[in-house]
Parts: sequence; C-alpha cells; structure tokens
Amino acid sequence: MTNDLTNDLTNDMTGTAVQNLPPSATARPARSRRRIWPLLPLGTLAMLFAVGGRWDIAVAAWVFPVLLLRFTRLSRVWPGALWIWAAHCAAAVFWVQESAIGFNAVVSAGALALAALQTLPFLADRLLTPRLRPVPASLVFPAGVAAVEFLITVVSPFGTAYGSLAVTQHADLPLLQVVAVTGPWGVGFLVGHAASTVNRLWEGASWRSARACTAVLLSVLLAGGARLAFFPPQSTTVRIAGVTADRTVTDALDATLARFADRPGGVAAAPATAVRPAMTAVEDDLLAATRREAAAGAKIVIWPEEAVRTREADEAAAIAAARRQARSSGVYLEIGVRVYSTTAPAFGRDEAILVDPRGTVLGTYQKAHPIPGSEKYTPGDGHVPVVRTPYGRIASVICYDADFPALMRVRADMMLVPSHDWRQYGRAHTDKAAVSAVEGGHALIRQDAEGVSAAYDAEGHVLAASDYFATDRRDRQTMVAYVPVRGVTTVYDRIGDTFAWLCLTTLAALTVTAAVRPRRPADR
Repeated sequence: MTNDLTNDLTNDMTGTAVQNLPPSATARPARSRRRIWPLLPLGTLAMLFAVGGRWDIAVAAWVFPVLLLRFTRLSRVWPGALWIWAAHCAAAVFWVQESAIGFNAVVSAGALALAALQTLPFLADRLLTPRLRPVPASLVFPAGVAAVEFLITVVSPFGTAYGSLAVTQHADLPLLQVVAVTGPWGVGFLVGHAASTVNRLWEGASWRSARACTAVLLSVLLAGGARLAFFPPQSTTVRIAGVTADRTVTDALDATLARFADRPGGVAAAPATAVRPAMTAVEDDLLAATRREAAAGAKIVIWPEEAVRTREADEAAAIAAARRQARSSGVYLEIGVRVYSTTAPAFGRDEAILVDPRGTVLGTYQKAHPIPGSEKYTPGDGHVPVVRTPYGRIASVICYDADFPALMRVRADMMLVPSHDWRQYGRAHTDKAAVSAVEGGHALIRQDAEGVSAAYDAEGHVLAASDYFATDRRDRQTMVAYVPVRGVTTVYDRIGDTFAWLCLTTLAALTVTAAVRPRRPADR
C-alpha cells in the first residue's frame, strides 16, 4: 500500500507540492494565499483573552480557534504548526504576565510543553481532514481539543489552571451545565466543533453542513437553560461564614517572617519569642471572627489556606485552640494551617483540618497539588475526606487542588476550599471554581486569603462573594452565604472521564482511517 500521507508530509516540508491543501487554497493564486497571514496575529490576539486569566473575554474563546484553524489549513504543514506553537507560547507568556505568576524553570518549561500539546489539534486537522469524508473530518479538531485538554490534566502539573476553554465560559450558565455530563472537556469539544464548521463554510461548503453543529449547540444551551429554570437546587440551606484575618495582623506577621532569609526552614528554627507573638495575633483574630459569626447564626465557618501559620512545635496548641472554639461556638470549623518544619526539602506542610461542634477533628487533608515551581510541600495522598454531618456530606480540598477534575470527583454535597491567591489572580482563580461545582453537583465554598472568596451552588450560581482588596474595613474580610445542604449526583460523577476517552479514541480511529485512505478532493 502506498503511504500517501507520508508523501504529502514530505512534499509540505520541501515545498515541492501543495496537493494536500484544501481545494479552496489550491484554487487561489499565490498572491491571494499570502493574505492568510493576518489570520495568525488576529487569532493570537483573540487567544490572549481566552487563557483563563483576569482579562478573559468569553467570546474570544470561540473566535481564536476559527482564525488559527483557517491559518493552518491554508499553510504548509510544518511551518503552519510552528507558527501555531509560537502563538500558544505567546498566550502562555501573556497569561503568566497578567496573572503575576513570575517565570521560573518549571513555568517556562511548562509553557513550552503546553504550547506544543495545544498545537496538536491544529496539526491533526491539517493532516487528516483532506483524507476524510466531511462528517468524520468535522470531528478531528473538536476531538483533538477535548483530548489535549484532558491530557494536560493527566500528564502535566497544571490541571485546568491553564489550557481549559471551559473556565473561560464560567459565566455562561446554560452552556456550563454540559460539564455535569462531559466534564470540562465538553466545552472544548463544542468550541472546536464550531471552529471546524465555520471553516467548512469559509471554504465554500453549503449552509446545510452547519446543521449538525447548530443543532448540537442549541440542544446543549436549551438543555442547560431548562435545567436552570426547572430544576433549581431544592434543599434547605445552612449559613456558612468564611473569615479571613484582619489585614493589620497578617501584614505584621508577613513582616516578621520576611526577616528570615532562609525561610521556611529558618522560621521553624527561630526562637519562639521571635515569631510566636505575630502568629498568635493572627490566630486570635480568626478565633474572634469565628465567635462573631457563630453568634450571628453561622453553623459552618471556614478559614483560608494557611490562615494559621505555625511552627511544627506549636501546631498541636494551635489546633487545640481551634477545637475549643468550635466546641464553645457549636460550629463546624475548617481551618487552613501552614506548618513550618526544619525537615528538608519541604520544610513543612499545607493542611486543612475540619473540626466538629464537639471539638473532634473529623479529618486532616494535606494539599495534593503544590503549585509547580513555587510550593515545595510534600504532596498529600490525594484522598479527599468526606464526612457526614447534619448539613450534608462535607468534603475538603485546598486551593490549587480544585483545578484537577479527577481529584474533585467525590460524592459530596458541599466542598470546602480554603485558598490563598494574590490580587492579580484571585478573581480569575475563584471564577474557575464554578466549573468544579457544576461538574461535581455540589455547593462549593472558596475562602481566599488574598483574593476573591465566593460560594457557588451545584449549578454554578454565585451565592455570595467578597473581594479581599475591595476595602480596608475589617467587616468586609468575612463572606456569608446560605448554601444548600444537598447536592446532586451528576452524570460526570458516575462516568468520570468517559467523554474525554471517547474523544481520544475517536481521534486515534480517524488517524488510522486517514492513513489508509488516499486523499480524494471530491470528498471535500
């Protein structure tokens, strides 16, 4: 059997033939084909505003794949792929800069690698669609987008923090309901399918070829809208308070810890008199806020990630104080604890501890996904504790863990997510939590030390929100929400990443089909 696919690749690399370009491209004069170059900067510009950052524009996520896909279809294979890789590198750099993450070796290597992965759907479309009939050809790009988004969460330490189109659509609740079935990969598939369909129309296909895409999108939006309209969360609610320590005491503690150049090991080894007063001041402020909110009617109180920062020798005392407060106030209390240890290389732990109204510790969770390049904690085992309470099944993870759908797929009614972000990224990171809430069918409460705190119900509605940087007033460091105590079991709960695996399988099958089938221009 002649390997026509290999021959076409060789021709594209040498520039001796353009036979595997779409007919619309081969029919145009060279001067006209040069007009494809505006597509690349325009598509790249649109992509900058669809990266899961603070400047996202939802419609940009639907625009950039159309433009970049058009560019690759009108380009030779490998030059086009290289430019698409460069465009994704530019988007990654933009995301790092707008989010004020800061470059380091891990972030830089990750940006290059993720950009390469994100190029694969464009490359697959460019190679395979000329060899496939219209219907299967229309599935190459969307299946590739969904498959790559899934692979990013499997093979990289970045989860959905970067590279997920679903997070750019967090405010479109009718569309977002699809993730309760497919996981976040469903949104990427829909965006990719729309881009593939628009390109077929751009190439001169009849409008009838857009019927399938239109029908799918309308069905998803109508079903999502019907779920929101006719099946709202039906449950009693519980008052939950998220409290963050007053900025005065946290700033004083930060200044104290900054004196130790070799921290966190230096903090752990420091004399108690040098660090304990500032640490205790923060703890006392949080305990006072807990008393205040319990008196106001809160039944569950959540502190942020690393709310309590303590030396390993003092950890037991800090937890004991929280247990006494939970018992005296009669609340479920979730505390975030940063433990400073002298043991290298982690020099400590990042924990979330849930205490019941009797003062009993119900579970201790250790962060499973430290932020690559900046957090050196030893990861936890990834087992998410779920406890039964009068207010439903309560589960806990910490901040960045919520960016990993597989970790979040637990049967719970309520997910507590103590978090610690920063000004430039806090709102964007909290917005992404809406996707997790819908996927898992549970309410999600994210209390952020330096960012935006928010509570969501199982359909992604914002129940309450508070911006740490919006005001200096002490009473605005608290978020209060009335949260449903019963979640729902979603399809995604039951089938997991089946949709993503189907996309991977579909892409593999289409690759085999294209490899054994000669290109027939008439099919296009």
